[in-house]
Amino acid sequence: MRLLPGVPDSSPALSSGVLGFASAAFARLGFSRVSFGLANPSSMPAPASKAAASSATAADAGAGAQKPWLFVGLGNPGRMYKGTRHNVGFEIIDAIAEAEDISISSKQFKALVGKGLIGDVPIMLAKPQTFMNASGESVGQLVSYFKIPLNQLVVIYDDLDLPFAKMRLLPKGGHGGHNGMRSIIDHLKSRNFPRLRIGIGRPPEELGAISFVLQSFTKQEKEELEVTFQKGLQAVRIMVHEGFNKSATFVNTPQPSSEEIDVCPEKVFR
Repeated sequence: MRLLPGVPDSSPALSSGVLGFASAAFARLGFSRVSFGLANPSSMPAPASKAAASSATAADAGAGAQKPWLFVGLGNPGRMYKGTRHNVGFEIIDAIAEAEDISISSKQFKALVGKGLIGDVPIMLAKPQTFMNASGESVGQLVSYFKIPLNQLVVIYDDLDLPFAKMRLLPKGGHGGHNGMRSIIDHLKSRNFPRLRIGIGRPPEELGAISFVLQSFTKQEKEELEVTFQKGLQAVRIMVHEGFNKSATFVNTPQPSSEEIDVCPEKVFR
């Protein structure tokens, strides 16, 4: 699946000098526990007369460091679950990683993790490997260790109650019967974090919900999801650069159908 790489033309970009510095810092240090903020290049002790001033400067720099966004896609690990409805969260994380050239290659806190930038904004992508019902074990540790603000944690997962390939972005809420979300809420002891739900449709009467969510998508459904993933990628880019509210408006506002545009052109192009 190929998605448009990079960031929108309107998104801020790092200067080549800062990009080079940041890349070198990442390669040398891996990933800062607290943030992607740039480290103090001087390791020499300050003179006694300047100790107080240097300490205050370091504190100010740490306080102003930008915290990364953490995007978590839910699913089950293993080849037998790849491409199933319940793993749609994994798939959109992979799509974002491909578009933004982020390698999800390290394993931390029971999750596959990728770290990088969208424009000049630090982000993390994670796919918990605990199996769906224990997702909170991984997410809770990631949030705690990297000190992620809850309003910058976005969990992406499948939803039986949304029409197929439709998305809904909300700032908080309950688990809605989803066991992965139930586990995350239990471990964080909070429901006040954003979530992006992706509709997988309702099972037919003759098929139970468990069997349905473990089914693979059809070829036609995969094609429809490509459009959904492209919109999800754009929503993520808007979120990190322009804020949650603008992203939610983009995701949740119904778009006019082609039929409406054809029938009422004067209302659309007036």
